Amino acid sequence: MTRWEPRPTLSRAFYKAHSLGNDYLIFEEGSGWVATPDAVREICNRNRGVGADGIVVLLQELAGSLPQLRMFNPDGSEFERSGNGLRILATYLHREGRVDDAPFEVIVRGDLVGITVHGVQDRTYDISVEMGRAKVGADSVGLDPSSLDGSGRIIGPGGSRVHVIPVSVGNPHLVVFVPEVSNTLLESLGPFLATHSGLSNGANVQLARPLSASRLEAAIWERGVGPTTASGTGACAIAVAAVWSGQVNPGVVMVETTGGSLEIQVNVELEVGLRGPVKEVCTGTLT
Repeated sequence: MTRWEPRPTLSRAFYKAHSLGNDYLIFEEGSGWVATPDAVREICNRNRGVGADGIVVLLQELAGSLPQLRMFNPDGSEFERSGNGLRILATYLHREGRVDDAPFEVIVRGDLVGITVHGVQDRTYDISVEMGRAKVGADSVGLDPSSLDGSGRIIGPGGSRVHVIPVSVGNPHLVVFVPEVSNTLLESLGPFLATHSGLSNGANVQLARPLSASRLEAAIWERGVGPTTASGTGACAIAVAAVWSGQVNPGVVMVETTGGSLEIQVNVELEVGLRGPVKEVCTGTLT
């Protein structure tokens, strides 16, 4: 699947949930509206539409017996995957009776992803996703190596040098370890790095600071979104970068964002799992 495929036509019915404030709308294919960039932007707009950090589309065509997905940012662009979006989709499938508590799999942009619903209480779900093996390095995120100097630094705003760790967990990330995580620094570095000219298709940006051998503090700027309270793939990228660089130990790593904490499992081979809460918000129908 490429991002240049025709946009799908979707049902007007939607489901909305969030993980630590990072919210997504679930739509199925149907005959109600076409997911053009303009339509996606309008529906994700928090003043003129339903409001969301993105849309997950459940396609009618299955890959074998497995659900296939496409995902769209609130700026109308299509993107590779979202850890929180995948887990929010799982709550929709579970409440609709299409999956149970046994592990199941979905296909997103040709990749097989395993998901488990561990339980639900008061409409809050505990869900994990197997994100696969992460990759580290400029090539993994489509970053021109000439954009980096010999120590992995990139020219930042105002000519400053910023050390970045490029990480792919099925989508591109640039992780920056800083002495102090601040919104001011995020507002400066986030949009600059996310759209850096050396990137082939942009990247998500994370500022992170180790708090202990198994805990990190983070602030997140999502490509096509902006600052977010949490990000599943962003938390995974932070944990991978920290393990890879020796700043935390392999195993269970807690990533703390403004929205709350996500549990990331990273082994020495950089295989990654993501676990955390998802809370239902509403269902509805577009008029």
